[in-house]
Amino acid sequence: MGEQWIALVVAVVGVVGTLGAALLTQSRADRSKRLELRAATEQQRVERLHADAVRVAEQAEQRVRERIELRRGCYITLNTAARHYLTAQVNLSYALRGQGDVQSCLQELEERRITFRAAYAEAQMIVPDAVLTEVGRANRWLNSGYGTLKRLIAAGGDPAAQSELASFGEFVDGGWALLTVMRGAMRQDLAIDDDEDETEDDADEAEDDGEGVRQGEAVGEG
Repeated sequence: MGEQWIALVVAVVGVVGTLGAALLTQSRADRSKRLELRAATEQQRVERLHADAVRVAEQAEQRVRERIELRRGCYITLNTAARHYLTAQVNLSYALRGQGDVQSCLQELEERRITFRAAYAEAQMIVPDAVLTEVGRANRWLNSGYGTLKRLIAAGGDPAAQSELASFGEFVDGGWALLTVMRGAMRQDLAIDDDEDETEDDADEAEDDGEGVRQGEAVGEG
């Protein structure tokens, strides 16, 4: 009888041990799966955050490029319009000296003035304050020249007006100087090396000034 109980106890212990080992193994497997799922979820979260950060950085960089291109286009238009506006004043000053047709030069000046005003109005909405300060100075100078020429036209052959007309070239020189400063501010805003463009800008300035002189002299000789 005792041997039977012993055998029974041994059998029970064996069954319990087997079941316990199975449960322990399953528990460990479940825990490993939970850890793997948690690690995978964390990895996905990190990857999403990284992808979001990259996307935000790319969008910010794209916005910066778009703003730069917008300002670049504005600067090109404004610089061209300002140079043409001043050149038209040179042409009219020569016409008032009898070296050209005053009405056609005046019409050209009005057209250049309107074009410059539109470019200046656009610049006021786009360009930074540092550049706009120089643009504003050029704007006031150019408009002052326009007003001077209109007043000289109204004065006709008045000797004082003729004397002022004779010194208009000094005003033109001041205008080119202001446009050079304005272009420098634009280049600085666009991070363009001044040394690379200074020679080209000076040559362009002289060409524009010479263009007005040549046009006036050519008409006068005809």
